[in-house]
Amino acid sequence: MKENSLKLPPIKLDYLVSITDETGIAQHSKFATPNRREGYTTDDNARALIVCTKHNKLNNASETTNLADIYLSFLYHMQMKDGRLHNFFGYDRRFLDEVGSDDSLGRALWACGCVINSNLDKQKKLLAKEVFDKALPHAINSTSPRAKASAVLGLCQYQHAYPKDQALLRNIVELIEQLLKLYEKGSSGEWRWFEEYLTYCNARLPQALFEAYEVIRDETYVKVAKDSFNFLLKVQMSNTIFAPIGNNGWYKKGGVRAMYDQQSVEASCMAETAIAAFRVTGNRDFRTAAQTIFAWFLGKNTQSLWVYNPQTGGCYDGITPEGLNLNQGAEATVSYLLARLNMETLEH
Repeated sequence: MKENSLKLPPIKLDYLVSITDETGIAQHSKFATPNRREGYTTDDNARALIVCTKHNKLNNASETTNLADIYLSFLYHMQMKDGRLHNFFGYDRRFLDEVGSDDSLGRALWACGCVINSNLDKQKKLLAKEVFDKALPHAINSTSPRAKASAVLGLCQYQHAYPKDQALLRNIVELIEQLLKLYEKGSSGEWRWFEEYLTYCNARLPQALFEAYEVIRDETYVKVAKDSFNFLLKVQMSNTIFAPIGNNGWYKKGGVRAMYDQQSVEASCMAETAIAAFRVTGNRDFRTAAQTIFAWFLGKNTQSLWVYNPQTGGCYDGITPEGLNLNQGAEATVSYLLARLNMETLEH
């Protein structure tokens, strides 16, 4: 793919608005209609809040300010007294779990960090800071690499807003050191990874290393980030087409990678990380990779199908062996918007 050959669709929030009510963003949709039976999640509301902070920096629109209120209020409601968060919340406004996953906590930290370093008003920033400070110790003690990576992404945003806070730097270093130990243990030969398998949101790990490098400037961070991200690119590029690892089996070291179902969130993570890699290294191959990966949403994929729906502004949940999964859930739509907003930074 030649540089600048990708025509980006306009940024459209209509569908995001349509699947958001006064409580939060609905987790799942039946085709393009919210499926209220499935309720809401911290995961999706955190991602949607990140979209609002990014969109607001570009446009300073009241629309995303109002949406940010809803999503931040949701996270605050989901937080427990000890700082952990529930993840699942019913349409009848009941908590559906005793405690949420570490990964959902990590995404809440990332979202709150983005609010702290945003154009939103001071009151929102103070609330995000309160949620963040209570939740952070649980990410540091977590066994989930993705929770740690998301926490680092949040901490880096927080640090940009509070550059003199040495505790933030210490927490970034502590979490990154934990990821580096996993990499040292998990990588060998051509398998340049933190674990013995590739599953979901893999690219968040090298993304955290790239963004931590921008703050800490430790060359080890950027070396491991490049090695692990190049490994992901090698595994998931097929004849200049991006083919994310499928969730029907994933990819275990020494095994065969699953081709389907390909999920929108994977294309988003990879595109965002390619942009971070380009920003840190200046290597234009990463810029081209970001365009190639984002083109997955626009029909340049193994089934030549548009995963983004320009009519609704939503995004289909993914690609199956039979074609599109025609449901347009929160994860897919918000993931698309995260990648699309990040692609905007390549244009400037």
